[in-house]
Formats: sequence, C-alpha cells, structure tokens
Amino acid sequence: MCGIIGYVGNENATPILLDGLRRLEYRGYDSAGVAVFENDDVKIQRTEGKLSNLELALAESPIKGSFGIGHTRWATHGHPTETNAHPHRSGDIIVVHNGIIENYLELKDLLAADGQVFTSETDTEVICHLIDYHYQLNGKDTLNAIRESITKLKGSFAIVIMNAKERNRLYVAKRGSPLVVGETKDARFVASDIPALLPYTKDMLFLEDGDHAVLSSEGIELFDENGANIEREFQHVPWSPLMAEKGGYKHFMLKEIFEQPKIMQDIFTGRVSGARSTIVLDELKGLFDGNKARFDRISIVACGTSLHAAMIGKHMIESLARVPVSVDYASEFRYREPILDERTLVIPISQSGETADTLAAEKLAKERNCPVMAVCNVVGSSITRIADATLYIYAGPEIGVASTKAFTAQLVVLYIFALYLADKLNKIENDILKERVAELLTLPRLLKQALSLADDVMRIAKDISDASNILYIGRRLNFPVALEGALKLKEISYLHAEGFAAGELKHGPIALIEQGTPVVAVVPQDGTYDKILSNIEEVKARGAYTIAIASDQDESISSKVDEVIAVPKTSKYLTPIVAAIPMQLLAYYVADHKGTDVDQPRNLAKSVTVE
Repeated sequence: MCGIIGYVGNENATPILLDGLRRLEYRGYDSAGVAVFENDDVKIQRTEGKLSNLELALAESPIKGSFGIGHTRWATHGHPTETNAHPHRSGDIIVVHNGIIENYLELKDLLAADGQVFTSETDTEVICHLIDYHYQLNGKDTLNAIRESITKLKGSFAIVIMNAKERNRLYVAKRGSPLVVGETKDARFVASDIPALLPYTKDMLFLEDGDHAVLSSEGIELFDENGANIEREFQHVPWSPLMAEKGGYKHFMLKEIFEQPKIMQDIFTGRVSGARSTIVLDELKGLFDGNKARFDRISIVACGTSLHAAMIGKHMIESLARVPVSVDYASEFRYREPILDERTLVIPISQSGETADTLAAEKLAKERNCPVMAVCNVVGSSITRIADATLYIYAGPEIGVASTKAFTAQLVVLYIFALYLADKLNKIENDILKERVAELLTLPRLLKQALSLADDVMRIAKDISDASNILYIGRRLNFPVALEGALKLKEISYLHAEGFAAGELKHGPIALIEQGTPVVAVVPQDGTYDKILSNIEEVKARGAYTIAIASDQDESISSKVDEVIAVPKTSKYLTPIVAAIPMQLLAYYVADHKGTDVDQPRNLAKSVTVE
C-alpha cells in the first residue's frame, strides 16, 4: 500500500522520483506527489489520480534539484484528493508516510491548540506538524525533533523527511511499514519496496522496526530506537530491472502467468535432485535435531491468495508427513486466543513479507516461543527477518496486484516441504519419495501444456464476461483452487464470484443458480470424481452453464458439461498447481475483455501493510 521514493545525489531528482513511483504503481494508489529542493526551497507538486497526471503537471511546471522525495497514496484517512496527497509540509518540515497513525486525532487536537493549522484530512499531516513543533522547541535540531516525535506516534509508519533548510539530506524512520535503503558511489536512495531501486543498485539495507537513519551526500548513518549508531550489512537482491518490466506482454499479470514454468526450475535448484531422488532443505536445519523435529504440530497463518495456498499446504503436509496442521486467517489469528507453545511450528506465508496481519501473527508466535518458518518471496523482508528459518519461493518481482506466479510458487514450496518433512520423519517409503520427486520435476512441462490452452480459455472468458454471478467448485485439494479462482475474478474483473466446496452446494449456495449462471468446476480423475460429477449434474439441472477444468485423458467429461479446459493429468498433489493456470487465465481474459485495469484494480493494493 502506498509508495515511497527518496533520492540524494548529483542528478536531477525529479525524473528519478517519477521512475521510482512508476515502479511502485503496482502497490495501489489514488494520488501522487513529489517534493524537490530547488533554488533554496522545497517545491511540492501533487495531483489526484494516476501518476500520469503528476507527470503532466511537472511537464508544465518543471522542478529541478539534486534531492527530493515522492509518494503514491492509497487513501486511508480522507478522500483521494490533491489536498490529502503527500508530501505534506509544516514550516520547513516536509513528510511522506506509509502506514496508519492510530492516535492522530489526539495529537491533532494538542497541536491545533498550540496554534498549528491543518489543511488536510490525513493522519500523515500530524507527523510533519509534530516534527515541526519539536524542531522549533529544541533549537532546530531536525534529528532530535524526529526522535522525539516518533516516540509519540502510535501505529505503523515508514516516513521520509526533508528539511527545507538542509541541503542534500533526508531523514527516514520505520515502525511496522517497510523501508529499504540503497546507495551507489554518488547517490543514496530510500523506497518502500525493492523494484524502485533495482535500476540503481541490487545491494540494499532493510530497516528494522525502531530504526531511523540520515541519508546524505556523505553516506548513510543508521541508528537504533535508542539513538545509538548501528552497523548492518547490505543484502544482495538477485533481481534485475528487466524482471520488473512487461517484456512485450500487454499486462504484468499476463507476463507473470506465463513465467510460471521457468519459476519452477528456480525453486528446484539446490533443493530437488532428480539424480538422487532427494529433497534437501538446508535452510531448515535449525528446526530439527538430527531427524527429530522441534515441533509436533503446525499452524499456518496467511491472508488472501496466500491463505488458499496454506489450505492446500495443509492437505499436503497432513497427508504425507502425518503432522496435524491448522490454517488461520492472519487477521483473525490473534483474536481467537490461539493455543501455542514451543512445540508448535508457525508458518507465516506472505508474498511481500510485509503483510501487516501476517507479521502481527508471526510476532505473537515468537512471543509464545514457537519456532517460525516463513514462506516468502522477498529477501530481507520483515517476516523473514523475524523467522527462525525461511523457505524463499524465488518467484521474482510480482508486479500485478492479483497474485499468480507467487501462488503456484507457494504451492510448490509447501509440497517440497511436505515431502522433506515426511522423509525426515520416516513417513514416506523411498520408492514413493523417488516417484514423487520424479513427478515434481515434470511440473515445468505440465505448466507449459496448461498455458498452451490460453486461446481456448480466452474464448470461454468472452462468453461468460457478461455474467452477473459466477461460481467455482472443487473438492479436497481443489476446493482452495476454486476459492482462488473466484478471488482472481473478483479482484480484476469486479464480477461477483464465489468458490465453494462442491459438497456444500446443496447446503445453501445452490440457491444462487439460475438459468445461464456459469459454474467452473475442477474435475480431476481421483477418488472424488464421481462425487463432483454429481454436483455438476445438480447445477446443470438448475440451468447452470458448466465449465470443467478436467484431465486431458478424461474422454467422457465433454458429454457432461458445456465447456472443457483439458489440462494434463497428474497426481493429486500437483493437480491444484496445474489447475490454477486456467483459473488465472480465465480471470485475466474476462477482465481484459471488460477493459478493467488488470494490473492495478480499483481499491486494492499489492502489499497490505496496514491492519
């Protein structure tokens, strides 16, 4: 949510700030602005709406200077207007902010009583007034004014501050919301996410909660929450700028869907050996004493798409390793007073590693002395820094707000973990493990086959794009795939869609079926095949337009449904991964046909960094 970029160097800051904000557009926003030091003062330009509006305003009234800050805002407090857009200014203090200040009304009343005048509806404006207040009070020492101010803020924040009286200097501070710092020989950068910095450096410093820093032409000074200087190593992020470009595809989402076969190879490298038929996860050594696990049960916490991956992961782990697994919405986890102890392995799953609810659940687990294994995409993110161990999914930067490649990568990593755990606990025979590993290595080919169905899916998508209500059904491991298919369609096409366990239809949801209602069913040839065929007959009898994602070896399915998307047949563990491809394509082509903003759907943000 929201994007932050800051630059101190020798170049004109404005185009660098705009480029950084463009690379952060995927995070979701409704207004944008920059502040750049020019001719002995800071000039601010803000606009409502898309970044193109800001670019147009700056083309008409250029601002040039060697340092500045930029922001894209996703409205939390106040409407998405130019007045509420960042940066905000009070006196000489200019601020951009991600997060939520929970006590802003209390602070606003105190500052207003002291004579401070507010012009916006935002919580952010309180920050710059508060810093300005302490700046005037303590002899105009900016760093101490910031330190004094952030102790009074309740909630989450990532803030970057300029002082109009100080050249080539930015101040940054973090609690809860992410901030990453980078530098080159001649420049310093700060951003809310990695892609903004990739054109300039791959070596980055991730701020911890309580950290604050000064970025200047001389270098970077980093301090802890007590104001003591600290040293921290830069981390190398193995992503290239080209990985965050569209590469000729119409949308990032479509590019990311088609990247999935290659990602599988990246996940396997160093972990899955076809020659030896083994799974090696050296990153998890700390969770075991020899072959004895430090845990007896597992609790997975996640949100959105990651939650659907968690639900499938539960099936995989329990089926293969015979360890009990619970799955919780991270946003509800803390509030049900979960039973946790040092023998409970908690697995937070998050693409960004900054999801606020998942991060809060992870912190609770650490407070209860639980071992924690993160499943994450972003190296150095907050969730990975807290965890005892991390399984990276190696999906590369995912720019489209609707997650695609990260979902399948999470599923593959959870499956690899399930096999690894089953092997460590002697719950799987060597011959079966060898068979599972060999099958796993066929996944890139299976996904390529599924992607070859894109034209068929596009045709079906056009046929159903005018529907007012679409249902998705599945059983066992494919029930969460149905949930994910419905979520993808809702996210980017704005059509109403719901996913259901197929056996639950007759317990209420079947009342939604009317003549022509599309129903998408995942129909693998497994132990539930006859059951889900019965469910399809139930909805057909009530007028549904039925679409089956079925095995290409199922010769009879075409006579039972209106449309078939025939994916390659595979095991029950890999079927959800393969079936996810047509689900993603269907959502994409419906949205594209309807003309919605596929990569940046309304009201949504890529990284949900507030609760």
